[in-house]
Amino acid sequence: MMRALGYPRLISMENFRNPNFPLVAEVLKWLVKRYDPNADIPGDTDTEQDRVIFIKSVAEFMATKAHIKLNTKKLYQSDGYAVKELIKVTAMLYNAMKTNTAGQVDGEGEDDSSMISFDISSRISDLKEARRLATEITTKGATLYDLLGKEVDLRLSDHNFKEIYLQEQRSMVIAKSLEINEVESGMAGSIKAVENEIKKTLTMLDNVASDEANLEAKIEKKKSELERNNKRLTTLQSVRPAYMDEYEKLEEDLEKLYDAYMIRFRNLTYLESQQEEYHRAEQDKFEETEEKLKLMAAKLKHEDTRGERITQDDIMGMFLC
Repeated sequence: MMRALGYPRLISMENFRNPNFPLVAEVLKWLVKRYDPNADIPGDTDTEQDRVIFIKSVAEFMATKAHIKLNTKKLYQSDGYAVKELIKVTAMLYNAMKTNTAGQVDGEGEDDSSMISFDISSRISDLKEARRLATEITTKGATLYDLLGKEVDLRLSDHNFKEIYLQEQRSMVIAKSLEINEVESGMAGSIKAVENEIKKTLTMLDNVASDEANLEAKIEKKKSELERNNKRLTTLQSVRPAYMDEYEKLEEDLEKLYDAYMIRFRNLTYLESQQEEYHRAEQDKFEETEEKLKLMAAKLKHEDTRGERITQDDIMGMFLC
């Protein structure tokens, strides 16, 4: 069928025995251009993200233009399963070529000998809008695919069955083919949710504006009160109180009395210390006299035992010694 449609290369199943994404991408580009020469499909397939965007763009184009549902996962595998998806588009073009009786030959080459003419002038606005939506959906889908793909590397606990179940559900969602109706309903729901959030934000902004006005009024009121209080404070500071003269005189008298009190306190402390020293000296003298009397009494007692008589003069002499 590819040869009948005018594809310039020979293709066999051997080409798809191993994954061959460049060939699949080339065939898809050729089939899309064969269907609509004005189709806008991304041509970069160098990186993984570019390939995902390319596959999803082709699938979106075929779903919206030809109403053919392609399995993007099988196309991305680029093996024998991808051939089955390519046959869907090829069979549609081949059947259209056989039933089209208005085909024309333009003479510019064998590749353009059986080009199908599609009249899309009546729906050009719908096509532009569909193309824009397809590009946007493809970009969003690729971003979502990358974000979901990062979850595969997460290490789940053996006993966390809930997380394992969620991971399986995510894997099923990733492997699921893209449904236009589901995407449209999801986008409509997201748009509605965003609109509601915008309304809430606008309402909050209105409330903030009213609160700001109230705060400004309160600030102005507090400023006026502060100015009045500052003026009153300045006035009070500039006026001398009536009792200030008496206060200063009493303060001077108090200072003089305090000086006199300190002098008397120091004198009293000195006299008390002198008195203590005098009493201490008298006590020492009394103790010394008492000790001498005891010695003299002991001596007299000793002499009496020896039969000696001591005169009063001797006693006084001993006492004065």
